Amino acid sequence: MVNRFLKLSVVGFAAVLAVGLAIFALRGADSGAPSGWTCEVVDTFAHDPNAFTQGLVFEDGFLYEGTGLNGQSELRKVEFETGDVLQNTKLADRYFGEGITIFGDRIFQLTYQSKTGFVYDKESFELLQEFTYPTEGWGLTHDGEHLIMSDGTPMLYFLDPNSLRRVDKVMVLDGEKAVWGLNELEYVEGQIFTNVWPGDRIARIEPGTGRVIGWIDCGGLFPAEQRSGEMDVFNGIAYDPNDGHLFVTGKCWPKLFEIKVVRTR
Repeated sequence: MVNRFLKLSVVGFAAVLAVGLAIFALRGADSGAPSGWTCEVVDTFAHDPNAFTQGLVFEDGFLYEGTGLNGQSELRKVEFETGDVLQNTKLADRYFGEGITIFGDRIFQLTYQSKTGFVYDKESFELLQEFTYPTEGWGLTHDGEHLIMSDGTPMLYFLDPNSLRRVDKVMVLDGEKAVWGLNELEYVEGQIFTNVWPGDRIARIEPGTGRVIGWIDCGGLFPAEQRSGEMDVFNGIAYDPNDGHLFVTGKCWPKLFEIKVVRTR
């Protein structure tokens, strides 16, 4: 009788433990804890070491790049295999160029603290329009419907691409913690990838909620001890939706990396 009771107790405890572990696992899955990723280099290309990269886009086999610094800011079309600049237009010296994106046949470019953005014809780089916004300008991308803009705060702003007015905004949170320094942006398969200034990580963000669903650690790409004095932080993400290629670089980095992301947890 005692042995039977002990056996039943052990079985009962095991069942309770199994249920408890199952509930714990479900809660863990629903907890929203970001996944962890690292990046592996697929290929390496030349990049202009004088390009203070602020915006990067891949379109129709070419890179389009927005560069910063007063007196040096440009919009460029670049042959990514060689790093050669095929086409460019220079911003007035008073502007510090920031993020760019291509929407249809137009290129949009932000500036840092001038609260002024520019719209260009994609083919000719002819300036079509200027627009204003009330904050600093950092990163820019789009989801096929809206432009998505960052300003260095935890906020992402959604703009109508025609009126250029804000129509929505979300705060980016890692759990309950606001994520500051949202920099260059790229829309990748329904997620927003963003460099987080001034580190070597990319946050993967759910656009509708602002929730960080993953972190990509790119710290091994270009170790700090290998960077020269002219080189600045990791910045610049470009995605080719046709072939799934993902490119990254940094401000004044001499290399452009094609990477793949590998899950670590």
